[in-house]
Amino acid sequence: MRYLLSFCFCLFCLTGCGRVSVQEQQAYVFGTRVEVLVVGDDPALGRQAIASVLREFDRLHRAYHAWQESELTALNLAIFEGRPQQVSEELANLIRESQELAKQGQYLFDPGIGQLVKLWGFHSDEFKAVLPPEVELKRLIAAHPSIKDLSQNGNIVTSLNKAVSLDFGGYLKGVALDRAANILRQQGIHNALINIGGNVMALGSKEGRPWRVGIQHPRQSGPLATVELADGEAIGTSGDYQRFFELDGKRYPHLLDPRTGYPASHTQAVTILIPAGPKAGTLSDAASKPVFIAGPEHWQELANLLGLEQVIRVAADGQIFVTEKLAKRLKYTGAKPELTVVP
Repeated sequence: MRYLLSFCFCLFCLTGCGRVSVQEQQAYVFGTRVEVLVVGDDPALGRQAIASVLREFDRLHRAYHAWQESELTALNLAIFEGRPQQVSEELANLIRESQELAKQGQYLFDPGIGQLVKLWGFHSDEFKAVLPPEVELKRLIAAHPSIKDLSQNGNIVTSLNKAVSLDFGGYLKGVALDRAANILRQQGIHNALINIGGNVMALGSKEGRPWRVGIQHPRQSGPLATVELADGEAIGTSGDYQRFFELDGKRYPHLLDPRTGYPASHTQAVTILIPAGPKAGTLSDAASKPVFIAGPEHWQELANLLGLEQVIRVAADGQIFVTEKLAKRLKYTGAKPELTVVP
């Protein structure tokens, strides 16, 4: 029995910038490491913009923390007690957006299963290698908690299902990417790279060259492949190596299948690349989860349903599948791995 915790960090192309400066700052937010890099000829402006981004990250983290006191935990308590709860305009909008995203992904991504996440021990920065009580697990599954059970009248949120508990862990990092991009642009920053635990968005370029990022190999150190990101594109990964524990030789990741109540075990990693758009960051985070959980028979169906054209999936046995559009963009630092290209 052992406890393991791993995070995915993409590799950034950080060669010397010559005439311009690179401002970089790291922090630990959303339970993971975040990095913001700004390229420009005004270092003071870059540092100021990065500071604004990190303040927004910290605000979002504190406001919507799933197990430390926050507006989100206050709402979850009200749901558990069967009370209506008035929430901020921002939270009301987050709930509406995540409800729509969950519906699009056939509720394989469902922020309403927070009690299930807690039962598995993932409401902690350190995980114990202990399986949840079977009785409690069956009770929760029978209750069918889902974000679709929430109703809103203005900013008043109610739920007829007391088993619903919101956890934005599979969604908020993407929201933060979009917020960061907006903040940087508003402050006159046009060339930057934002990384939140492996969810990455590119702005502009680095001295006219596209930002190149690495797609982490789920079982090896270093990247599986690299890809250049155009202005505004975002890339996100869901992997069984980021938050997990092992017990009796079996890996239990934090990516739970709402249908069974158990961690998905048929996939090592799914990475998706999202074209530039106002919600590119949000989609890079939320849309990878249903594709991961759907499994070998249905992942392409879910990808098509979500409009995802650039996907790479590593199955539990190590087989690699990549869509044709993404395959044309991938570069390899060593020998090209065996992979299957799909439409």
